[in-house]
Amino acid sequence: MSNFRDAFIDFALRHEALGFGQFTLKSGRLSPYFFNSGRFNTGAALAELGRFYAAAIDAAGIEFDMLFGPAYKGIPLAASVAIALAADGRDVPYCFNRKEAKDHGEGGLTLGAPLRGRVLIIDDVISAGTSVNQSVELIHAANATPAGVAISLDRQEKGAGELSAVQEVQQHHGLAVTSIAGLNDLLRYVEARPEMQAPLAEIAAYLARYGVST
Repeated sequence: MSNFRDAFIDFALRHEALGFGQFTLKSGRLSPYFFNSGRFNTGAALAELGRFYAAAIDAAGIEFDMLFGPAYKGIPLAASVAIALAADGRDVPYCFNRKEAKDHGEGGLTLGAPLRGRVLIIDDVISAGTSVNQSVELIHAANATPAGVAISLDRQEKGAGELSAVQEVQQHHGLAVTSIAGLNDLLRYVEARPEMQAPLAEIAAYLARYGVST
């Protein structure tokens, strides 16, 4: 999947996981686009999404031994990536966590394979870094090593300061973060398509105001 970034944007548009308009974010910013990975809600869509993650992970060259999906959105994402990797001949274990520890049955905070070795975290986006912070704590508590983070879309915009949420995670934890696509990719995609010029100025203005250099 050589040109996986443009192909992913095509895919997200087809499933209406990516759309244009005016959307108020938790930060109060008015965004000219939205992304919702919950729209990949069929077996075929989830399988294709896993293949996009696998392509991005391969391109990034991150070395890892297993996958971890933080509850809740990360659970099906990690499973889809594990399936995609297995289809390519690499069978790796995966694990996910509960929101609350279970004190009966198998108990504990995690399910699936034991957290061991180098663990790649799979999530949809990084907004405030809370999910990644909690995942890193769980991985360290199991005496395993966080290997990096793979997300579907990097919004590439400033957080509370001059860094983006992704850059804050990279700086705080010293982890590589890879994404299937970023806001720069979306802008380039729209620029190349005459039929999609309506949101172009809004996306460019948003990037100029809130964007970070990557």
